Amino acid sequence: MPSPSTTSVPAPPVPPGLFAPRLRAMTVGSVALISLLAFEALAVGTAMPTVARNLDGLALYGIAFGGPFAAGVLAMVVSGIWCDARGPRGPMWHGVAWFVVGLLIAGTAPVMSALVVGRVVQGFGSGLLSVALYVIVGHAYPEELHRRIFAAFAAAWVVPSLVGPALAGLIVEHLGWRWVFLAVPAVAVPAVLLIHPGLRSLDRSVPTRPPAGAAARIGWACGAGVSAALLHIGGQQRGGAAVVVVALAVAGLLVCAPRLLPAGFLRAARGLPTVIGLRGLASAAFVGAEVVLPLMLSRERGLSPTAAGLVLTVGALAWSVGSWVQGRIPLPASWASLPRAGLSCITVGIATVALAVRPELPVAVAVLGWAVAGLGMGLLYPSLSVLTLELSAPGEQGRNSSSLQLGDSLFAATVLALTGAVLAAGSAPGPASYTATLAVAAGLALLGALLAGRVVVGGSARPGG
Repeated sequence: MPSPSTTSVPAPPVPPGLFAPRLRAMTVGSVALISLLAFEALAVGTAMPTVARNLDGLALYGIAFGGPFAAGVLAMVVSGIWCDARGPRGPMWHGVAWFVVGLLIAGTAPVMSALVVGRVVQGFGSGLLSVALYVIVGHAYPEELHRRIFAAFAAAWVVPSLVGPALAGLIVEHLGWRWVFLAVPAVAVPAVLLIHPGLRSLDRSVPTRPPAGAAARIGWACGAGVSAALLHIGGQQRGGAAVVVVALAVAGLLVCAPRLLPAGFLRAARGLPTVIGLRGLASAAFVGAEVVLPLMLSRERGLSPTAAGLVLTVGALAWSVGSWVQGRIPLPASWASLPRAGLSCITVGIATVALAVRPELPVAVAVLGWAVAGLGMGLLYPSLSVLTLELSAPGEQGRNSSSLQLGDSLFAATVLALTGAVLAAGSAPGPASYTATLAVAAGLALLGALLAGRVVVGGSARPGG
């Protein structure tokens, strides 16, 4: 009989990887869908000037962007309610159907108004899909893989940002703008077919009736969507009309948005409300700086558009590195560690970018600062996605995932519109306006860093701890 000192102890089971046999198709299909959503969002911006010129639709240019944004806001709320009531299978299939149909309508549109309809349908499908994919992670992947799959999702957004605009430009020049829309369904359908077998095996022990207040929540989402569309359109205008439209849109968001986000959001209550708030603050800070940076480098430092774009590419690569790092380092002692580190990097990075307004400093200062900011986003985004699932009961993952993405979208849209208004206030943007907008962006990130400790619930360093 072996002595106690020599008795072998079975090793703990090794958790499956993202590409384990039962998860491989789900991972490939999910990441492919995220990449397609990202590519389409970025490619349309490159193709739309040509579209508007060919279809004589410059008057509808703003609504071609604001319409799908509003539809996406509504769809995120609908998808969250649907996922919690019936599981993610329905929103996933409907999301793909709306997305593909919208692309086909846009790609075959004979006039600009038809293209706008297609873009709205496409935006609704994108909103359904984005929330359903988050809920699928909560249902299909073990907890120890959440950080890695969300890191893969982040990379799936970053890679199209590197190649999407250039690829779209080549498609427009050599194949025609319609193929920017028509080529994507050929990949979207196979991607969702990869996910389908895994969807059938998901736990279906969820409520079968929509939660109380679902209809009111959809109504508030309609109001927020319309306000977001007006905000987007107003941000593209100039003069007094822009001020009026943006003011009305902000007022609408202030009324509607708090009713779509967790209770205690405005006062940064501990737990999920703060998680949602940090995501919004980070998105607003990063996007607010991102739109200013190439303009500043081109006008103040004499960089060509290509060189200024390469600086943004450095930030995207750093974002990808940060996502990879957070998915592979040991789990920190506190859930607040990664969000605090990410927001601190964003604050320092944007503040460093602001220094590059000064002509005596080298452009490398801006490049370094933007890389630090991108690294912070990579550390932050996946960790907040994981926290959202950790703080959600099984029947609330859809609602909370939609809140996370709503906060992200609405904060970013608000800051984009206000930044556009500041840059357009004078005859031409100058160092003062660049410094002011970058200071606001850095301040938003700093506020998030100061609030990061409030993601911890009670005295627990980790949810359930």
